[in-house]
Amino acid sequence: MDTQDFADVLDAVRDFVREKVVPREDEIEETDRIPDDLRQASAEMGLFGYALPEEYGGLGLSMSEEVRLAFEIGYASPAFRSMFGTSNGIAGQVIVKAGTDEQRRHWLPRLASGSAIGAFALTEAEAGSDPSTLTTRATRDGDDWVIDGSKRFITNAPEADVFMVFARTGGEGGRGISTFIVEAGTEGLKVGEPDAKMGQRGAHTAEVFFDGVRVGAEAMVGEEGTGFRTAMASLAHGRVHIAAVCVGISQRILDETVAYAKERNQGGKPIAEHQLIQGLLADSQTELYAGRAMVIQAAQAYDDGTDRRLGPSCAKYFCSEMAGRVADRAVQVFGGMGYMRGVAVERLYRDVRLFRIYEGTSQIQQIVIARALVR
Repeated sequence: MDTQDFADVLDAVRDFVREKVVPREDEIEETDRIPDDLRQASAEMGLFGYALPEEYGGLGLSMSEEVRLAFEIGYASPAFRSMFGTSNGIAGQVIVKAGTDEQRRHWLPRLASGSAIGAFALTEAEAGSDPSTLTTRATRDGDDWVIDGSKRFITNAPEADVFMVFARTGGEGGRGISTFIVEAGTEGLKVGEPDAKMGQRGAHTAEVFFDGVRVGAEAMVGEEGTGFRTAMASLAHGRVHIAAVCVGISQRILDETVAYAKERNQGGKPIAEHQLIQGLLADSQTELYAGRAMVIQAAQAYDDGTDRRLGPSCAKYFCSEMAGRVADRAVQVFGGMGYMRGVAVERLYRDVRLFRIYEGTSQIQQIVIARALVR
């Protein structure tokens, strides 16, 4: 995509998010779903395929372009991004990075158009931060594989048309894990009720159960035993993206905070004129500035192939923690109003808490960073 075309995409997405999505966040919160017209408009804008190759109907953005798009998408409720983020990210990238030509031809155009929703089925009840210990198993039966086990906290599971399922086909550890494409509706696959979460209403997660789920050999993604490597590659991509989303939502929270500080009066003047309030605003702006720069550098290194491990973890760790601090300061500036339901910063405070957990907790990012340094 040339520079002008990408600039046009950014402008269109920025206007759409701020003029169409943000005004309907209360509706999303109340109904726990993204309105159909916003879903359709997002598909028409190409948002279901921004990170998927152009030859399969996507926009084919580089990581450097994707993070700039994520800055804009992240300005709205995180549930909006979640609607198409998994298909572009951790689920879609499994097929992009490791799929066969036939798998790519069959699934990527459907994911890019929004006619199919993808889910990334890796996490288990006792294998979250360390997925190499997962116990879901795929057993060979003739030319087929039979999958048994369960997954936990799977984003988009209630709506998913296809699952990227990670199951043990060999011995212990990461080298014994393989990846399978499993369509929704396959006999033996069951999705539980949507989880009741603290925040991010409109984005759904659920348990997924596999009871003798039979798939053909063609359902395996990549070679047998390469699933853990495929998962980590997809997560590295996702971590840069999530860091960028954290920048976008932090910008939104800071904008809400500054606007309130300028209009709220105490002691005969706007609280924005009180130096202790100014200190809170300055701290948030400084961290936001640093986070944006970090994401841009991490994306550049990802694109040129010089760093697809340390940078993504550093960016995800810092920016997810930063978003939490920006949200906490916002509630403090709003005072009692910041604790009231129906106020944007109260909802965003709950929403951003999840960023420090999914796609690798902050503690896992610390381990990845430290091990990379020692290595």
